[in-house]
Amino acid sequence: MYPPIEPHTHGMLPVGDGQELYWEECGNPDGKPALFVHGGPGGGVLPGMRRWFDPDAYRIILFDQRGCGKSRPHAGDVHVDLAANTTEHLIADMERLRAHLGVERWLLFGGSWGSTLTLAYAQRHPDSVSEIVLRGVWLPDLEADTAWATGPHGAARLFPEDYARLREFIPHAERDDLTSAYGRRLNDPDPSVHVAAARAWGAWEIAANTLLPVPPPELDDATYIAFGRILQHYFSRQCFLSRDELLDGVDKIRHIPAVIVNGRYDMKTPPDGAFALHRAWPEAEYHIVEDAGHGGSEPGTAQLLVRATDRFRK
Repeated sequence: MYPPIEPHTHGMLPVGDGQELYWEECGNPDGKPALFVHGGPGGGVLPGMRRWFDPDAYRIILFDQRGCGKSRPHAGDVHVDLAANTTEHLIADMERLRAHLGVERWLLFGGSWGSTLTLAYAQRHPDSVSEIVLRGVWLPDLEADTAWATGPHGAARLFPEDYARLREFIPHAERDDLTSAYGRRLNDPDPSVHVAAARAWGAWEIAANTLLPVPPPELDDATYIAFGRILQHYFSRQCFLSRDELLDGVDKIRHIPAVIVNGRYDMKTPPDGAFALHRAWPEAEYHIVEDAGHGGSEPGTAQLLVRATDRFRK
């Protein structure tokens, strides 16, 4: 990855529904536009996300999606309504940001939920996209994803200690549907309820992020709450996408140069999603990293991703 870099420009963009998006730019103001699409949903931008691009060649653009990061209103306040926070809203926000910044076409780089949103945006606005780089592909399927993420026979079998803490936080009578049980608590107005639920949910999400354990990030309560509320809001609604929508829409973007990278031992977005996308879109370059999990900064994954942005920088 390229060395750390600070933004030279940033701002807040009103996008309707009382929402304002935080955006920032770094790198070369006259370079090739590239948009980083963060994960979650509800994850927000982190400084390391600026480092996937050659700062001499790229006009690097990042933004916080609705409700998280520095965007406002912040979903860390449980009184903030999430009704106007859907995939279609986020796609429209990205187009509004593109127009605001005067970008004709941009490279899209998305990982995890960012890969989902990148594909959805590109299929709605293919003429706005020059290239696509995807990491940790997630093609939302409510039944399969719920079973893998919160059921006892998915990631739980590989992380039994962490899963036990996730499950045992919820009373026995509600454990048949952990997503809904956490949703009720994440949106409870009582801080003693929603803060504890957000941290329990967040601990499970973080547990399976990398191939080898790393210290968990130090995040404040509001960040955990926003992440948990937004993720549960999307997860319980199949990310507002129909089943196989993104695979069925590949013909709209088949002509766009693309690279797909997934860790073999990715416990958040297992490689079957990336493989299904590869089968539907063989024109896209496809890589499985044998010694990697979900974390994009693991050496083999990072090398392939930076190699892709380097190749597309002209």
